[in-house]
Amino acid sequence: MLRTVMTENGAVRGIEAADPRITAFRGIPFAAPPTGENRWRAPQPAESWDGTLDCARFAPISMQARPSAGEGLYDREWHVDTGIAMSEDCLYLNIWTNAKRADEGLPVFVWFFGGGLQCGYTAEMEFDGERIARRGIVVVTVNYRVNVFGYFAHPELTAEAPDAPSNFGSLDQRAGILWVRRNIAAFGGDPDNITIGGQSAGGGSVMSQLAAPGSEGLFRRAIVESALIRSPYRPGGISTPMPLDAAEKNGADFFRFLGVSSLSEARALDAEFVLQKYFEFTKNHPTFFTVEDGKFNVGDPMTLFALGKCVPVDMMAGNTADEFPAFLSGSSREEAARAVFGSRADEFLAFPETQNTDDRGRFAFVNGIECNIKALFERAEENGDAHRRYYYRFDVPMPGWDDPGSFHSSDLWFFFETLAKCWRPLRGKYYDLARVMCNYWCSFIRTGDPNGDDFDGSAMPRWEAYTKSSPVGVVFTPDGVKSAAPSDGLMRFLIDFTKENP
Repeated sequence: MLRTVMTENGAVRGIEAADPRITAFRGIPFAAPPTGENRWRAPQPAESWDGTLDCARFAPISMQARPSAGEGLYDREWHVDTGIAMSEDCLYLNIWTNAKRADEGLPVFVWFFGGGLQCGYTAEMEFDGERIARRGIVVVTVNYRVNVFGYFAHPELTAEAPDAPSNFGSLDQRAGILWVRRNIAAFGGDPDNITIGGQSAGGGSVMSQLAAPGSEGLFRRAIVESALIRSPYRPGGISTPMPLDAAEKNGADFFRFLGVSSLSEARALDAEFVLQKYFEFTKNHPTFFTVEDGKFNVGDPMTLFALGKCVPVDMMAGNTADEFPAFLSGSSREEAARAVFGSRADEFLAFPETQNTDDRGRFAFVNGIECNIKALFERAEENGDAHRRYYYRFDVPMPGWDDPGSFHSSDLWFFFETLAKCWRPLRGKYYDLARVMCNYWCSFIRTGDPNGDDFDGSAMPRWEAYTKSSPVGVVFTPDGVKSAAPSDGLMRFLIDFTKENP
């Protein structure tokens, strides 16, 4: 087994995973610490070291709200280590490999965590890469800066580094991908067979990498989970980047809130102080998020994808059944519909799903992520992109006293096949589904096609690619994998409307 590996900066020593055929390397530095003069700066090259670096434990998580083992859904689910180390010095990645030699050329999966670009970390227990590595995939999870440390903008920063004025967290991700391309062969991986993936803001990060200048050739495939968070009923959404001038103004307001008058003063402040002031600041100001800086980000990734201006790759994308419902609301159904659809309002209101409102005046519920995925898949095909695209819906009501349904992020336990770490009363059928879902994932990472055999050599249920003429996919349920029927009725109307209004 590969337990010690030489990287470009020095030797690293990993540790056997629970399965000793797998080696886990945790906390490998891929860039210099983003502290001091490197705060709010594009990631800089890591320094080399003498001897062998012990990589048995995760490095500190990036600066964010401290995980709390409280009563919130995600606190119960996986943010259970309230004492986890946190530091501004956070640019480290982790690798799981079952390679015995450096020349095996295994496919590589690079993962970005979610958390709204405000929180999240690679040490979350659901992101254990061991089960994927057992299937012959080299797994890499990349830490990156978030919130005010990752997406801050200010006029002084733009003047200091016009080629990289913001989006430092996204640039960290890019630096991680580039490090993998330079070093992963030593861990048994193939640098020319990389799939990037992420969920929620991690999936949004994948979209950002697809849309960023200079991404051509860095990876072959993309997995985008629960990330295209837009309502078909209203323009924009939480993943819409902020224009640079607006982000700079927000940054100038934050400096005044900090009580500093220059970038050098702000860089000298204690990181914990900056973080706590950020939490206060965002009670009345926008959070720091992706910035349309004209350098890394040149526009809304979803719009650029629809226009055929992203790196064309094979893609797998989907959603959980109960996350981010989209709906219309108002005292008048007709007025609400006309405000969105104009002359097509009567056509919209003819669908049975629009006839009734709930006690809050809401109607016409659909899954906005599903609508957007299918619209983008069809737009890509219409633009002449012949790459394969696969759609899934995760419809597994999670068991437990809280009855949370198929909540946002619940599929992570299954794709990583880490259910044994979950507190919920998950029995045999859930483990069977997780095994098959992980199989699909790994087949896609390996070849761009999720189909293949299960552990006993039997063929898994067929997952057909989504095309305009055959707009299908799969549904993951507690009773197994089922074929997803083509969308019709209201959803079909909204897909077409979204395609016309990217």
